[in-house]
Amino acid sequence: MPFDPIELEVFKHLFHAIAEEMGASLRRTAFSPNIKERRDYSCAVFDAAGNALAMGDHMPVHLGSMPMSVHAAIAELTLAPGDVAMLNDPFRGGTHLPDITVVAPVFVRNAAGKRAARSQRPAEPDFFVAARAHHADIGGTFAGSMGPCREIYQEGFRIPPVKVVRGGAADRNVMELLLNNVRTPEERDGDLRAQLAACHAGTARLHELCDRYGRERVQRAGLALLRYSEQMMRAFLATVPAGSYAAEDFLDDDGVSAGRPVRISVRIAFPRKLSVSRPVAVDFTGSSLQVQGSINAVEAITYSACFYVFRCLLRDDVPATSGLMRPIQLIAPAGTIVNARPPAAVAGGNVETSQRIVDVLLRALAQALPDRIPAASSGTMNNLTIGGMDERAGSAAPFAYYETIAGGSGAGSSHDGVSAVHTHMTNSLNTPAEALEYSYPFRVMKYALRSGSGGDGQHRGGDGIVREIELLTGASVTLLSDRRKTRPYGLAGGGAGVPARTEILRADGSVETIASKTSARMQPGDRIRIETPGGGGWGSAEP
Repeated sequence: MPFDPIELEVFKHLFHAIAEEMGASLRRTAFSPNIKERRDYSCAVFDAAGNALAMGDHMPVHLGSMPMSVHAAIAELTLAPGDVAMLNDPFRGGTHLPDITVVAPVFVRNAAGKRAARSQRPAEPDFFVAARAHHADIGGTFAGSMGPCREIYQEGFRIPPVKVVRGGAADRNVMELLLNNVRTPEERDGDLRAQLAACHAGTARLHELCDRYGRERVQRAGLALLRYSEQMMRAFLATVPAGSYAAEDFLDDDGVSAGRPVRISVRIAFPRKLSVSRPVAVDFTGSSLQVQGSINAVEAITYSACFYVFRCLLRDDVPATSGLMRPIQLIAPAGTIVNARPPAAVAGGNVETSQRIVDVLLRALAQALPDRIPAASSGTMNNLTIGGMDERAGSAAPFAYYETIAGGSGAGSSHDGVSAVHTHMTNSLNTPAEALEYSYPFRVMKYALRSGSGGDGQHRGGDGIVREIELLTGASVTLLSDRRKTRPYGLAGGGAGVPARTEILRADGSVETIASKTSARMQPGDRIRIETPGGGGWGSAEP
């Protein structure tokens, strides 16, 4: 049944507004600077089958994979009114353990806009809402839960789909089990309750939407949005020259097998005539087998990276729904770096390997769409975690700080790259120096552009940054990053970006260059300085 295009546009914005309001609620009620300041969270609205109808303008690495977590919750739990599920298992649609997802079913009012009696409530939810947030610590060997581990059991507390709220009341047993296994329980409790508040806001808005338009009409609009997104993706894919486009790139190493690069390979095949039986195939066969270190990506991450790249090729006004991926077939062989199996460590797969998957996809697509695709951006999130005891208030209290540090974006055929910006799979902000020094026993000594780090070319890549932090207390410092050996590639003759570098400046005056994936003990007065990569240049600099 055709859906009125004007009404479709109205519902597209209504669903998106709900996801955005959920995000605002989460941000305003969270405890940790990682969520309040950096906005390391994502919210979305789903139909009864777990298809994404709308996503907030949040974190791409969260959003593309979140439907898999919703599907896992639906498959493994019977969610009644007032229930909320919680999970973080990377092998059930999660990304890595610090990213906890909460999923709430929505039982809406009837088509006449009145509440159904309890006995008349539908047996199945009509919608779902979900909120995912990166928690600054989820237990495990390393403070911040982002260390160079060798198996997932070392990385933190792993949560299968469980009910954290039952009939509107929090399950204290589940909450206590979680909070007794993390370093900062009060902050974790506050952030998790902020996620529950976000789901409550989304549920309330869906009730209001169905009150106004009727449940059946809203559900039909959701189905129409899924079809429309699919049609728009099919229309775009049909314009891409038929053929097979291959590319590869490498992660520096896995943090365990030093000096051994990790290969990611892709081949994207566009058929001459796109159809349901002949989709666009994105094939990662040939990528390295899963590794000992923590840079393994689960299938949800690879799917999320593909979703992000192909969504970027469409107009901004096309709704980001699950329908976008219907014309695309993902082939990610099990047991490889792009589809790791238990008990692989995966903390870095979410933050580092996801970025390299995007780099490889764009490099392949540049062969088909040379004027549309930019050079490589910095290609690393430069994950920094610091944990210890804060004694500034007179009594020691545990703290766990986490941040991703920006770099330069790649240049394109018509523009230079942007300096000091988060790119691709991360869409977070920085922690302002004032908030950082207020919340943690740190002092920001330097925060500046890394001049000249962008690649040369007709259009230059954006510059990375230099961030130097002094510790005011002894702490464990962990770095999970990349692009220290490999460089962000240029395109069309453009130069590569300058690789990253990290140093520890000891209080005694000595300087120690550290590896991209390592953990070290630092003392009061020691400083860590991170110099992030610039983006690749586009086009030859020669006249």
